[in-house]
Amino acid sequence: MRSRNSQGIHRLSAAAIKHISEPGWHGDGGGLFLEVDRNGRKRWAMRLTINGKRRDFGLGPIHKVSLAEARERAAEYRSKAHRGIDPRANRRVVAPSPASLTFQEAAYQVYDQRRLEWRNGKHVEQWINSLSDYAFPLIGSTPVNEIATPEILQVLAPIWGSKPETARRVKQRLATILDWARAAGHRSGDNPTRLLNDALPKHSRADRHHPALPYVEVPDFIAKLRSGNAESITKLAFEFLILTATRTADVRSARWDELDRNVATWTIPGQDAATGRRMKSGRDHVVPLSRRCVGILAKAKVGSASEFIFPDTHTGHIMPENRFLVARDGLGYDKGTCTPHGFRSSFRDWAAEETTFPPEVAEMALAHAIKNKVEAAYRRGHLLAKRRELMAAWAEFCTPAMKCSSCVGPLEEADLKRLHSS
Repeated sequence: MRSRNSQGIHRLSAAAIKHISEPGWHGDGGGLFLEVDRNGRKRWAMRLTINGKRRDFGLGPIHKVSLAEARERAAEYRSKAHRGIDPRANRRVVAPSPASLTFQEAAYQVYDQRRLEWRNGKHVEQWINSLSDYAFPLIGSTPVNEIATPEILQVLAPIWGSKPETARRVKQRLATILDWARAAGHRSGDNPTRLLNDALPKHSRADRHHPALPYVEVPDFIAKLRSGNAESITKLAFEFLILTATRTADVRSARWDELDRNVATWTIPGQDAATGRRMKSGRDHVVPLSRRCVGILAKAKVGSASEFIFPDTHTGHIMPENRFLVARDGLGYDKGTCTPHGFRSSFRDWAAEETTFPPEVAEMALAHAIKNKVEAAYRRGHLLAKRRELMAAWAEFCTPAMKCSSCVGPLEEADLKRLHSS
């Protein structure tokens, strides 16, 4: 494999590009590379240093972007990088007209844009390979603006019963591609992956999980929750439940003395005689709190004299079990659409599909057992710093309207003072 040498400029030619077949990064100079994958597909990639941090950008496949166009875009990216501007902030993707873009072409555009952000090579391969195996043979050549529920069923029905986990992930990836196509102006209308209702049979009980919203719909759910008619303490508890990816019993029974205000963590007892709770593992579970969670706690403390963080306002004791369900129903969702517990699955899917965090970090955030002995060794150190980054990123994703000022980044002294004041 060739080294990623970026010295010189305009080292490639249109003729040479056609004959390059060796997998790897082939430098044209100035940070522009021709990337050839193991399947022989060729794409343009850009590697820059912006404000001291290295960034990689996909510029598109060579059959869509010519060498001259790639160089022109590379020069534009370099100019912005020299001024400390992230090129992606104002990025425009050159794409064919909506009528000519096929589903497979749309999938590769999404893949090309996102894969450079994924450090997990296995996930990168699984993402595109699952579509190559199950979707492209059936709907790959179909114009993306013509994809409807019959086409989605055509892909999912053959594997829905025999490979439920694979089918669920393929469905999520179909939804992501069609969401992108709509945002990019290549289609209109609702996403057909969310219109299937009872068209697919229910999985067997062994394969059945708590119904969960696709993670792309979680921000909208939280926005509706905040403006809904549920009691204020219930809305705060529900959002806290989603942002911490914990279980309903843990949130309902959470007490103020379980918070460590010096480092902004919440420790759920493995065994608790006071509330009758215990973690499945029997060990304490430490949850790092994002800035948004700190803000929720501050609001919950106002006027409260209860030992519980989210008490029943009528009794001051533990919040009744059905409060989350009533709040959900009031937003127009039902038990077949999502459950409070199902938001843990939404979180896990988001972490796998949209982030580069190692799987064990997400598993630990969910307090799941890690069977591999090497990975289990990480548990003894809690991987707290990594999990704090993960939960901050989840809060940012779920609450985009709040931006970074209240959701992400390391907790500063002001945040800790806010938690102390709660």
